[in-house]
Amino acid sequence: MKAIRFLLALLVLAVPAAMSAQVRIAVRIGPPVLPVYEQPVCPGDGYLWTPGYWAWDDTVGDYYWVPGTWVMAPEVGFLWTPGYWGWGDGGYFWNEGFWGPTVGFYGGINYGFGYFGVGFGGGRWDNGHFFYNRAVMNINVTEIHNVYETKVEVNNTNRVSFNGGNGGVTARPRPEDEAAAKERHVGPIESQTEQARTARSNPQMRASANHGNPPVAATAKAGDFDHGVTAAHGAEGARSGAEAPRSETGGAAEPRTAVHPNDLPPIAHTASPNSGDSKADKKFQKEQDKLNAQQQKERDQMQAKQESEHQKKMNDTQKQQLEQKHQQQTQGLAQKHAAQQQSLQSRAPQPRAAPAPRPR
Repeated sequence: MKAIRFLLALLVLAVPAAMSAQVRIAVRIGPPVLPVYEQPVCPGDGYLWTPGYWAWDDTVGDYYWVPGTWVMAPEVGFLWTPGYWGWGDGGYFWNEGFWGPTVGFYGGINYGFGYFGVGFGGGRWDNGHFFYNRAVMNINVTEIHNVYETKVEVNNTNRVSFNGGNGGVTARPRPEDEAAAKERHVGPIESQTEQARTARSNPQMRASANHGNPPVAATAKAGDFDHGVTAAHGAEGARSGAEAPRSETGGAAEPRTAVHPNDLPPIAHTASPNSGDSKADKKFQKEQDKLNAQQQKERDQMQAKQESEHQKKMNDTQKQQLEQKHQQQTQGLAQKHAAQQQSLQSRAPQPRAAPAPRPR
């Protein structure tokens, strides 16, 4: 009997641990670049900003955008450490964000609005009250008076949304980041989970539908995609992986044109056709996969060649001329690939016409 009770006790202890374990899914395709958007006005005193991010829906095999939003911290003194995508073991893995007394490592990703890759410059706790840095946060000072203004120098202006791998951010945790990870912390709160659920249920938030340019990029309150929302700034800004200088208010200026192939957005993987002719659909999908593979190969070859050219000793004038040359090469490749994709799509199988109704 004692042995049975002992086994039952172990089972009770094991169940919560198993239920809370995070299932990590390796994604072979890297997430799109971060879109450019404005931060909604803070809805009230005590709200903290949590930046938007790309999440993965394994049921549809696509990324979807979870808009940035304002939420209440789970505890006084807690700050949000955003999650991030990191490369490892042949795939991209999502590292969950967390709440804690100190902002930890979030991959060196520049999410903007105080999260510029290292630490947090958007505000601080003081005697149990949160004070906002109005140089970074969008605050209505007529309603919220606990503010200060400290300009933040942003060195990382890259909009790449993952760490490691080909073209990813190369940042590594600092000693203070590792210390923050060991502090007491909690995971995303219910309002953040609701924000992700709402985004996942909306097909327009998928990368394949919005091409990296989500119609709802940020919301004033979690779960509300109808009021106080902001959209991404233009398709061109969302599709370019080039560096985008950010303003002191945490927004982003119009991005420069892509200079290298790694600055271009990931090659879009269109949904399989469903014309009703399975043979034609399979043939077209095979052609699409072949074209995607060939275009990725051409990107990689050009990227490698340009990187080797950067290794040569040059003066400033020669470097500028080389960058101009690389930009022309990259834009020419992008235009060529776009024309190829357009040509292929024009040959996509068309849905069969419905049979005419029989006369009565």
